[in-house]
Amino acid sequence: MNGATSTRRRREGAGLAPGFPGLRRWTALALILSVPLLLGAWSDVSGNTINPRYVQRIKDGVTKKHEILLYFGEPKEVERSPEGPVFKYVSYKDAAPMGVKRERQAEPQSSHPYFLDDEKKIKKVQPKREDKVLRSTLTIRFKADGETVMSHEYTEH
Repeated sequence: MNGATSTRRRREGAGLAPGFPGLRRWTALALILSVPLLLGAWSDVSGNTINPRYVQRIKDGVTKKHEILLYFGEPKEVERSPEGPVFKYVSYKDAAPMGVKRERQAEPQSSHPYFLDDEKKIKKVQPKREDKVLRSTLTIRFKADGETVMSHEYTEH
């Protein structure tokens, strides 16, 4: 009888939660799912998508395109040039309050998702944000193969 009791206790989580044998599995699953939040996945929601620690990891001539996409996600803008593609990332921070907020009405031309800039390049319209200001920019130039970083420039504003 003693051997059967000890086997049952091991199956039930060694007496930690006698009525809930799967509690340890659910706790472990909850911890695993919360790890991205603890590591800073919230920063993408806040607009802080350029992590300076990841910028330090970029080595010109060594870092590959897939690593850049892993670190920073999809770029805000991609330019194509004969030398190779150029990725541009932008990060925003909260602006200091300036008094009473007023609602802004969209201009007729801003209802279109794209526009032509001065150089006749199609660009995505950036949403107007009264409560956000530019924090930093990251420009990454790739070699002609399109896979290896040729140079990068990080600027904090």
